[in-house]
Amino acid sequence: MKKLILGLVAASIAATPAMAAAPQQYRGHDAPHYQSERDHGPQRGHGYQNGYGYQRHDWQRGQRFDRRYARNYRQIDYRQYRGLRAPPRGYRYVQSGNDAVLVGITSGIIAAVFANMIR
Repeated sequence: MKKLILGLVAASIAATPAMAAAPQQYRGHDAPHYQSERDHGPQRGHGYQNGYGYQRHDWQRGQRFDRRYARNYRQIDYRQYRGLRAPPRGYRYVQSGNDAVLVGITSGIIAAVFANMIR
């Protein structure tokens, strides 16, 4: 019985700040329900905006490589590209857009990025 009462008291204390919060005053573009429709749907015109279409991902050394964010992802053979040396044991080259990225096979950590290597 004590645990039940203690649980109800704890739940009511946790819910009190949410009930006592003052209503927020939204002005202009801050209102979540009143945003214009121009920011939604397919984009017409030049370029891509607001998260639609292609967005470049700049890979950096030490980051974890996630193939979901890589454009034109595929494993590449270093012998086909001038300037790439044989990868160390436990690493491989992958393509992301026009970049060749040297990635650890087991960890997924980026060891090097060769920008605009692939044309």
